[in-house]
Amino acid sequence: MSGIDVGEELGARAAQARALALLRIRSRALAVVITPAAVAVVLFAAGAQGHLGGPGWDGVRWAVLGVAVVVLLVAAAVAVAIARARPAVSPTVPVAEEGAPDLYRLVRDLADRLGVPAPAAIALTPDCDSWLEDRTHRSGKSRTTAEARNTAPVLVIGSPFLWWMRVAELRAVLAPVVAGTDSSAHPDIAAARRFVRGLDAAVADGAAPGRGALRAVPAAFTGWVARLLLRACREHAAEMERCVAATASMRAQGVDYALRIAAQEQVGLAYAGWDRLLTRVALPAWRMGRWPSRLDAGVVSALTELSRRDRLADGFTSRLGERPACDLLEEPGIADEATSLLAARLFHGGPAESGPDWAPVDWQQYPDEVVDRKWRTEAARLHRVLDAMGVPPASLADPAVPTLARVMEHLAGPGGPGEELAAGIGAAVARDDAQAPAPGPAQQTASAAGADPLDLWGPDPLPLFPLQPPRTGTELLADHVAAMVCCAAVDTAGAAPGLDWLDGPALLVDGERRADLAVPVLSLVEDGDPDPLRSWLAEVGVRSDKPVRLV
Repeated sequence: MSGIDVGEELGARAAQARALALLRIRSRALAVVITPAAVAVVLFAAGAQGHLGGPGWDGVRWAVLGVAVVVLLVAAAVAVAIARARPAVSPTVPVAEEGAPDLYRLVRDLADRLGVPAPAAIALTPDCDSWLEDRTHRSGKSRTTAEARNTAPVLVIGSPFLWWMRVAELRAVLAPVVAGTDSSAHPDIAAARRFVRGLDAAVADGAAPGRGALRAVPAAFTGWVARLLLRACREHAAEMERCVAATASMRAQGVDYALRIAAQEQVGLAYAGWDRLLTRVALPAWRMGRWPSRLDAGVVSALTELSRRDRLADGFTSRLGERPACDLLEEPGIADEATSLLAARLFHGGPAESGPDWAPVDWQQYPDEVVDRKWRTEAARLHRVLDAMGVPPASLADPAVPTLARVMEHLAGPGGPGEELAAGIGAAVARDDAQAPAPGPAQQTASAAGADPLDLWGPDPLPLFPLQPPRTGTELLADHVAAMVCCAAVDTAGAAPGLDWLDGPALLVDGERRADLAVPVLSLVEDGDPDPLRSWLAEVGVRSDKPVRLV
């Protein structure tokens, strides 16, 4: 027996030992519950045999019986609540086998090589991670034979992996994940996981708002009991999952191990590109009521640009010539659109369906539909705040039209007017965000149809994972002043809005991106010094006294 086989066997035994420890905690809780009933049985049996007689012992017997009945009823109610609690399920886009036969074939072949059960299904998530997720749950009804057999977990794959990785790289990365189905099939580990997930769901239900007092008190008590049990299970559950992961990793070492080392580098690169794409490119579009419908395809462009700039990998061009993993899907465009919409909901809180105020946008339309609209919307908001503050028009400009000169003269004035303007911009942004249409009706429609990926997640408000913390007033003011400069450049100097895959909205002058605007804008906003910005405007050929078209 090789060292890997020995390590795998030891890891499996350790995981099983931890699972049995968790089940013993459940058995101890049951023992505590039935102890009063057992004492009552002993007392009544002793009385029936002529022992422990007298009025005093009769009172004790009936008192213990009353306590036992109350404890059993409360325990039964708690057990039913825990059994009926619905564990949260990760929001994903399901992939049917008829829509990705090659992908299912790759996963099943991988499971055969590893000697483990194949996952029950495959789903995509807008994240750079992959895992197995148990989506079976006990209920008050007995399951049919077919339902009992279908207990294999679902394989969740990060959608950026499919577009960025090659087929061989994806197989190497998924090997240790698929290897985990062997532990999921073990009855003790499966029972321990169901126990812990049920407790976790009961805690979440007990903390859920919106219940009346009649339902809130029992739910809170159930949550308190579940929290006590979870505290006792914490160490064993963590160690069990660690042993399961170690066992799966050891089992997968015999499949594409050398390629997996190289593929892990692509995992880190994909994560960096995906994060940059969401925060710099997708987020401005979501704020404008548009959601990019090809985010996964966009991550390929972003990572290609990142690799070109930083010269990250040797042989990069030859690698892109291999078959991409997204070719394993029959309709990759449809899958990309579905995961892109889910990403917008998770990270921004957008509606579940498209509409007039929430429309898809492709990358060719992004500069006009997102970048130009963003600049002109922010420039219009800036001038509305200036109007509310009673700021006069620029001295050398037409008082009836908005100009960049008005903004510059005000910020360069005495008394530090930037702080007041920043506060006004922050308040205006907050008002506009509060007046934005809520995503509720579309989300309820999708949930009612049973097809909402977030239906099983829980009552948490959207977005579930905000991408950025709230921006300060100074940051918002700098963004608005930069937007006003870009509008003036487009209207008076022949510049154009553009898209940079790593930095988002970009100003193109003579077809080249100008990335040097931030420093002069910050000098004006923070220090009240307009000279660096005036020099920049003169270099580009922007007329600050000319009118700017607003939204």
